[in-house]
Amino acid sequence: MTASTGEIGGGAAGDGTADGGAAAPRESVKHIALRTLSAAGRAIAQLASGLNTAGRAALLLLCLALTALTSLIGVGLLIAPAPLRALHALAGRERDRLARWGPEVVAPPPPPTRLRLALADPTTHRELRWLVRHSTLGLLLGLLGVLLPITAVRDTAFPLYWTFMPENTTATSLGIGNAHTWPDALAVALLGIGWIAILLGLAPGMARLQSAPGRRLLAAGPDVDLSLRVAELTATRAAALDAHATELRRIERSLHDGAQNRLVSVAVLLGAARRMVARDPAGADELLERAQSAAEQALAELRTVARGILPPVLADRGLAGALSGLAADCAVPCRIDVDVPERCAASVEATAYFVVAEALTNIAKHSGARHATITARGSGGRLVLRVEDDGRGGADAEGGSGLTGIRRRIAAHDGGLTLTSPPGGPTVLTVDLPRGA
Repeated sequence: MTASTGEIGGGAAGDGTADGGAAAPRESVKHIALRTLSAAGRAIAQLASGLNTAGRAALLLLCLALTALTSLIGVGLLIAPAPLRALHALAGRERDRLARWGPEVVAPPPPPTRLRLALADPTTHRELRWLVRHSTLGLLLGLLGVLLPITAVRDTAFPLYWTFMPENTTATSLGIGNAHTWPDALAVALLGIGWIAILLGLAPGMARLQSAPGRRLLAAGPDVDLSLRVAELTATRAAALDAHATELRRIERSLHDGAQNRLVSVAVLLGAARRMVARDPAGADELLERAQSAAEQALAELRTVARGILPPVLADRGLAGALSGLAADCAVPCRIDVDVPERCAASVEATAYFVVAEALTNIAKHSGARHATITARGSGGRLVLRVEDDGRGGADAEGGSGLTGIRRRIAAHDGGLTLTSPPGGPTVLTVDLPRGA
């Protein structure tokens, strides 16, 4: 299920332009173009951030090679712990970087820094393999990710400044060719457009290729002690049971204080109307009208409780349609971009729905934002939600019953939550969930 990016405000949901008609193809092309540009821009930023760690990795690889060579005369054996500590620190930095651009990379226990223990440590072996790949292929991809946009801008804008360049100056970024006429300058601009097309098509794949060794080699391996994972799952199960009990209490309270009281009122009114129907038909009719109103209110409250358990819109329209409905009902104008090709497990979709609903409620009540953005991506067995607003920021990741409830729902699925909200904004809530069966 895929929903294109669109601006949704409190009163823009019913204009009917999304249901068909001549505007639909134009909107679809526009949204596809925006999504492609957004993906390419994000990939370029990811490649640039990878270039930072790749440059450090190249320097560290050279240092480790020198250490290995000097070990033949004994000097390298004395200084070996220092580059090993640098290796572990750089690997941790790369895990943090990858977590900013996707699912968290779970770190293994701290590896040893003593040379004899490090030589037999599997974590150190994997980090060394990552270092070699990231300092070569990762460095090359990072350089391409930085230089290609510069090259594309330089060549595309060439007709704007070529007349001011000295004669016989190389026209293209490739270092070949000279421009002497306007057709020559336009040919260089066409080359720049070609660079842009290459970036739009290849940048996301280049970013994935750059990050793949880190995600595969820097994550905790199957040989890691499982005691921490068992403790984490035990805490997760306890949080899930607590969240389930809280949800049951909420449903019981809603039924007892709401619908049940309404139905009792209906029964009392019907009994009184039956006793009055013979001696006071007009009064009985008034009581029946009140009973009908109470029954309608009880029905509305029952529907509200049912929607709070599992929103019917998820079954009817899927996650994309459900999130579009939430964005349309929000008091703050929302842009929504959902790309989840396949359905997730029902419990995962319900969790995603309630997380976004709570996040939008917080935005409307506390942020003072003018715009919000909801992004959902489903790939690789994971569902990643991102809710961003341009409000005042300063949200507390540990405070508030709403965030506590969100954390419990996510913990029940063994997912992750990240909240970034510096003073002055923007506030970004990122949720990572397994898609389930």
